[in-house]
Amino acid sequence: MGTPEYTVEQALTLFRDIGLDGAELVVQDGYRCAIPQQAEQNELEKIRNTADRLGLKIIALTPYYSRFNDLEAGVREAEIQGIRRVIEYAEVLGAKYIRIYAGNYAQTDTDPDGKKRAYLVDSMRRLGEDAQRAGVTLVMENHFNTMTVSAADSISVAQEINHPAVGILYDQANLTFTGNESWERALELQFAGIRYTHVKDLVFRGENTEFTSSDVSHPKEEERNVTTKIVGEGVIPWPAILQALKDRGYEGWLSLEYERRWHPQDIPDARIGMKRSADYLRSCFKQLT
Repeated sequence: MGTPEYTVEQALTLFRDIGLDGAELVVQDGYRCAIPQQAEQNELEKIRNTADRLGLKIIALTPYYSRFNDLEAGVREAEIQGIRRVIEYAEVLGAKYIRIYAGNYAQTDTDPDGKKRAYLVDSMRRLGEDAQRAGVTLVMENHFNTMTVSAADSISVAQEINHPAVGILYDQANLTFTGNESWERALELQFAGIRYTHVKDLVFRGENTEFTSSDVSHPKEEERNVTTKIVGEGVIPWPAILQALKDRGYEGWLSLEYERRWHPQDIPDARIGMKRSADYLRSCFKQLT
């Protein structure tokens, strides 16, 4: 997401150059810095070989399927099959995590009889079995327009799924701009389920902090209530969050979700902004007790 001007191989080289340890790769058609949804074995092997040569781990894959809770069985099955392909890609690439949008659920949606949630739980249990056999963990992101928009929702869904290969992707920036839990409350509620963490930063635009988005992946520019920032230059208190994660025993990955793909007007090229974000995180690590 942070490198829309680059190919996957160019992005991996950049990540090596700025001192990162791994990469989270998009799986989607129509985006230059991504693995296509119908990838060939040789394409995947080329990416894996490039990462190995550079000393990087491909740690996570980010597909954009979300309709695991759809009331139409055919729609659900198509999404499930999409993730099954991504699990196969993860095996070739050595990736250990797959980001999940936990059900398409707009702000105006309702689920009076609980069917959408039940379908989501069933889909994740089924996919959890496939993921576990492949040595992969599915991580449901704290994300707007899904059924895990809040920390409370995320841990509730994860506990109902109750599968060792299905966990939570902690994203405090998403929780913040959607008006959900503070970082203290989010960690208190959902830490037991957190397997992976996204790191990004933001500032609010003026006094109106109300959030809206008509799309599951990102708000349109006219809908946005925040401006994206380089990590350490916004309002998310990463030093305190990192200390709390360490104190609670978190040993997972921190992934820089540098949103230049969606908001290039906000932040500079990854060679500048991702490097500054990574340097800031390293400075935070030195202060941890």
